[in-house]
Amino acid sequence: MKMDGEHLEILAVIVEKGGLTEGAEALGKSQPSVSRSMALLEKRVGTPLFEPGRRPLRPTELGRRLARLGAQIRQANQEAGLLVRRFQQGHSGRLRVGGTPIFMDGVVSTMIADFQSRHDDVQIEQSYGYLESLIVSLRNGTLDCAILPVHPSQVPDDARLVSLLPGHNVIACRTGHPLTRRKGITLEDIDAYTWIAPPADSPLYRDLRRALKTIGRDEFRVSFSGGTLASILSVLAGSDALTVLPYSVGFLSRRNLAVDVLPLRIEHPDRQLAMMTMEGQLPPAALKHFAACLTAEFNRLRNRIDHEFQLARRRG
Repeated sequence: MKMDGEHLEILAVIVEKGGLTEGAEALGKSQPSVSRSMALLEKRVGTPLFEPGRRPLRPTELGRRLARLGAQIRQANQEAGLLVRRFQQGHSGRLRVGGTPIFMDGVVSTMIADFQSRHDDVQIEQSYGYLESLIVSLRNGTLDCAILPVHPSQVPDDARLVSLLPGHNVIACRTGHPLTRRKGITLEDIDAYTWIAPPADSPLYRDLRRALKTIGRDEFRVSFSGGTLASILSVLAGSDALTVLPYSVGFLSRRNLAVDVLPLRIEHPDRQLAMMTMEGQLPPAALKHFAACLTAEFNRLRNRIDHEFQLARRRG
């Protein structure tokens, strides 16, 4: 026997409130419509659901058990409605975020943690990649957004960008490195040290070669290569090797690791760190909140970096 779930919900409210009028008021329905619903339900089950002639209404044993089931249906419907609203408002759901490893691990991961502290019902699935693979994943719908350094000429026509941070690289070393004690660093000074190279297929590796070429060095000795950001920073902090890092990564790394930046000007990449999405894709509602969080966090980071530059100029 199949019964109308709405009728069972109405029965549950009537039993809870103690009468047809009270139940109708709680449901926002008219008393006649509630009475008709109960008449249909009684006809369906073939027996009365309330004891006749009792005021306030008293359910029969069957009426009481059906009301209990109706209350469960009502609660499940309310929870389902809340879940739908949270998805629609972007407070629940899943976001698939891809990005370049150095920035994801060095900067974005802390911002994801901050976002989830306020949106703990949004699941983040993070993956790694570089420009070409990230664009493919965005187009085929396996990624909702990508966070990556990109040159204007690399941006596809069907992409949307939210700018996060301008490109700015630095030469990094351990705190207390012999070069940090020199007032003027020469090319000969740098030649005495080996380099930690990012993965060969990364934009940062190309930045390293370009930066050294601008200061007159086409060749350089590599002592460690291909590692993750965590391994690069660990080797950097425990040796005299040098490396090139995005300034934002080096800036944030100094909070937990003994990392410093050499006062040596190098060519900055003609790129910006940006969040990329694709036209024609229907984004999850949570992406709007995530993008707003990233933009705000990167603005704060940029202000902190600018403040440090101003202090360095005054000291200089």
